[in-house]
Amino acid sequence: MTRWVYTFGNGAAEGRASDVDILGGKGANLAEMASLGLPVPPGLTIVTQACTWFYENGRTLPADLKLQVQQGLRAMEDMTGRRFGDKRQPLLLSVRSGSRASMPGMMDTVLNLGLNDETVQALGHDAGDARFAWDSYRRFIQMYGAVVLGLDHEVFEEILEDEKARFGHEYDTELSAVEWQHVISLYKATIEEELGEPFPQDPHVQLWRAVAAVFASWQNARATIYRRLHNIPEAWGTAVNIQAMVFGNLGNGSATGVAFTRNPSTGERELYGEFLVNAQGEDVVAGIRTPQSITEAARIASGSDKPSLEKLMPEAFAEFKAICTRLEAHYRDVQDVEFTIERGKLWMLQTRSGKRTAKAAMRIAVEMALERLISEEEAVARIEPASLDQLLHPTIDPRFDRTVIGSGLPASPGAATGAIVFTSEQAVEAESEGRKVILVRIETSPEDIHGMHAAEGILTTRGGMTSHAAVVARGMGIPCVTGAGTMRVDLRGERLIGLGGLTLEKGDIITIDGSSGQVLKGEVPMLQPELSGDFGRIMEWADRARRMTVRTNADTPQDARAARSFGAEGIGLCRTEHMFFEGDRIHVMREMILAEGEEGRRAALAKLLPMQRSDFAALFTIMHGLPVTIRMLDPPLHEFLPKSDAEIAEVAVAMGMEPALLRQRVDALHEFNPMLGHRGCRLAISYPEIAEMQARAIFEAAVDAARETGAAVVPEIMVPLVGLRSELDYVKGCIDRVASDVMAEAGMRIDYLVGTMIELPRAALRAHIIAEAAEFFSFGTNDLTQTTFGISRDDASAFLTTYQRKGIIEHDPFISLDFDGVGELIRIAAERGRRTRNDMKLGICGEHGGDPTSIHFCEEIGLDYVSCSPFRVPIARLAAAQAAIKGRLAAE
Repeated sequence: MTRWVYTFGNGAAEGRASDVDILGGKGANLAEMASLGLPVPPGLTIVTQACTWFYENGRTLPADLKLQVQQGLRAMEDMTGRRFGDKRQPLLLSVRSGSRASMPGMMDTVLNLGLNDETVQALGHDAGDARFAWDSYRRFIQMYGAVVLGLDHEVFEEILEDEKARFGHEYDTELSAVEWQHVISLYKATIEEELGEPFPQDPHVQLWRAVAAVFASWQNARATIYRRLHNIPEAWGTAVNIQAMVFGNLGNGSATGVAFTRNPSTGERELYGEFLVNAQGEDVVAGIRTPQSITEAARIASGSDKPSLEKLMPEAFAEFKAICTRLEAHYRDVQDVEFTIERGKLWMLQTRSGKRTAKAAMRIAVEMALERLISEEEAVARIEPASLDQLLHPTIDPRFDRTVIGSGLPASPGAATGAIVFTSEQAVEAESEGRKVILVRIETSPEDIHGMHAAEGILTTRGGMTSHAAVVARGMGIPCVTGAGTMRVDLRGERLIGLGGLTLEKGDIITIDGSSGQVLKGEVPMLQPELSGDFGRIMEWADRARRMTVRTNADTPQDARAARSFGAEGIGLCRTEHMFFEGDRIHVMREMILAEGEEGRRAALAKLLPMQRSDFAALFTIMHGLPVTIRMLDPPLHEFLPKSDAEIAEVAVAMGMEPALLRQRVDALHEFNPMLGHRGCRLAISYPEIAEMQARAIFEAAVDAARETGAAVVPEIMVPLVGLRSELDYVKGCIDRVASDVMAEAGMRIDYLVGTMIELPRAALRAHIIAEAAEFFSFGTNDLTQTTFGISRDDASAFLTTYQRKGIIEHDPFISLDFDGVGELIRIAAERGRRTRNDMKLGICGEHGGDPTSIHFCEEIGLDYVSCSPFRVPIARLAAAQAAIKGRLAAE
C-alpha cells in the first residue's frame, strides 16, 4: 500500500527535514521541530506524491488516503485529548499547503476547520469565551467560502464592513459574540443564495473538500506565475499539512506572530518580526491591523507606543528567543518562523529558511562563515546569483533635496522611479510598452504577483514588514515601501493623496526609497552602488573557488569600463556592427552598402577604418593585459538601411540620391529570412574588402594600444556563422594577409588568434574539422538555439509562454539553455574540437552566459569561460564558483 501520510507531535515524528521532497518544506520542518522536542501542535502531512496523483486522476483523491488520514487524526486526538467533530471538546484543524520550495501566499490555507453550528457552542463553552468561538467560526466560513466554495472574499468583507459600521465599531476585535452570530447568519445566507446549497456542517466533508482545494491551488494563476518566475517545476506538487489548531485570538493573553532570526533586510544579528495580540496568523500578513514589534529595541527604533512582545509577555518571549537561537544553530541558516501564544503557552507553527535581500544575504553568509557556523564555500553557495541584481542598481543621491510626500516602512531596499499605476494589469501593460511604473495599492494580495513582477517598485498604504508585499518584493529584489499610513489611495478615482493633501494621479512620477520608507515626488538623482564590504568578500571567496573565467560582452568603452569594475576578465564578444550605428557612421556605412562596385565600397570603408581603429584601441587599452574577442561584421547589410518611405526620402536627400533609386537598392537587399541569409562569414566572402578593413582596424589598434600601455595585445578575431571549414579558411586567409602587412608596416610582432562562433548545428557536428583551422570556439547560443529549434527569438514569445503554461516546455530556451538539444550540440562540438586541438579555448557568449543555470552546464562540460553583459558579470562570477563547488562535492 502506498504511504500517503506521515505524522508528528509530542516530541516524535515519522519524517525529518531531509524529507522535503516527500513532505514539502513546511511538513519536513514541522517534523524536524517535533523531533527536536519543540512545542509543535501535533499533525500529519499528506505527501507531495498525492498531489501528483490528484492531477493524474481527474482531481480526485486516492481511495486509501482517507483511512491513513483517519488513523493520523486518531493519533492527534490522543495527543490533544480532543475529538474531531466532538460536541463537547472539538478538535479543530488547520489545513495548509507546503511545496518543496517556499511559495509564500501563493497557495491556499483553511483555518479553524471543524466548526459548525454545534461545535462552535462547545468551543465557546470549553474556552470560557463565546466571543472567541464565534469569531473563529466567522473566520472559518470566510476562508472556507473563498478557498473551497470559490466565492470572492470581498463578498464577506463587504458584509463585515457594513455590519461594523452599523454596530459603530472600527476594529473586528470590538464585535461581541452576539454581533458575530449576526454576521455569521448573513455569511451563511449569502453562501446559500450564491451557491444554492447551505454551508456544510459535517466536519469530515469540510476536511476532504479543503484537502482537495489545497491541492487544486497548486494550479491557481498566482502559484503558476510564481513557479514560472522562480523556476519551480510543476511536477513537484504540494504536500498538505493538517494540524491541530492553537489559538492566538483567545483574548489579550494570546497572540500570533512572524519573525526572522536575523534582519532579512540588513542581515543584522537581531530578532526581527511582528505580532498581534488576540489575533490569528492571517491577520499579521494581511495588513488589516498594524502589528507590534517583537523586541523592545525594535519598538523604540520604530517609535511605536504599543508594547513589544518582550515587555508584554516576557516569559513567552524568552522561550521564543531561545528557540530561535536553537533553530538557527540547528539549520545553520536564518530562519523565518511563525508562532502562536495561546493564553501564555508558546507554540511553533513553522520554520523555514528566511527569504532575504541580497544585501542581507551577503552579510549573513559572511558573518556565519566568520562565526565558523559555515565554511567560506558554503557562504558562497548560500547567495542566489540572480539576487545580485539588487546590489547593482542605483540608490538615491543624498546630496539632493527630497520632496517627501509620504512615508511608510522600509520593506525592501533600493530605490525606484516610475509612473503611478493602481492595478497589476496596468503595470503589465506598461511593462509591455517599455514604461517604468510604481505599483500603488492599499495592500497587495497573491493575485498581484504578475503586476509586482512588472513594476519597478511597490507602494502600499497598509501592511507591515512581513506583509505579502514586503515578503514577495524582497524575494524579487524589487524596492518596496509598505504601511504608508500618511498616504491614501483612491482606487475608484485613481488618485494617491499624500502629505498636505497633495494629490497625484495615474501616470504621475514618484520615487520610492525602500531603504528609508520615504515616498518622493518626481524623479530623483541616483547613485551607483559601491560593491565592497560583504559583497567584495563573497566575490573574493567566489573567485577563489571558481575554475572558469568570466568575460563581458562589450561594444563601447563605457561597457568595458563598467565590466572591469564588476570584475570582468576580458571581452568575450565585441559586436562590431553596433559601432556602425553611432552618429555619422551610419551615413558612411550606407554609402558603402549603396556603392555601385568594389571601388566605391573601398572608398567608404577607408572612411570607416579610423573610426573602427579608434574604437578597438580604446577597448584594448581599457582591457590591457586581458583577452579581447572581436566578432567581425555579422548582420545582413539591409539592417543598416532605411525602412519607411519617410526614412528613405530623408536618407536620399542626405546622400544626394533619387529616392526611387535608393528604394530599388533597399528592395534588392531585402531577404525573406535574413536570420538565415546573407550575413556573417558570407558577407566577408562576398565582400572581402569589409573583412580586410576590419582586420586592419584590429591590428593597427593593437599596435597603438601596445605602445600606449606597454602591454602586449593579443586580439582574438572571431568569424561568425561558419558552417564549413572552407568558409573559415577563406576569411582566415584574408585576416592573415592583413596581419602580415600591418606587422611589416609597424615593425612590431602581433600575436593573435582566429576562431569562430559555433552557432549552426552543422558547425557543432563538424567541429573536429573546423578546429583544424580555428584556434578557439565561442558558442553563440542565441543563434544556435534559433537554428536548432528552428524558431526566431524575436517572434517566439508569441507562443513560448503558451508552451510554458501548458507544460510543453519548462523554461524559455532563450533564457536558460536547452541542455538536451542545444546543450548536446555544444557538448559534441567541445569534445570534437578538443579531439583535434587539445588546447582549444572554449567559451560561450550568448545571453546564456549570464544565466546561472546555463553556467552550471558550462562548468560541467569544461568550457574555459563565459561572457555576459557587464551588469551580469558578478552574477556569472558567483554562479561559476557555485558550479565549481558543486562539481567538486559531486566528485568526492
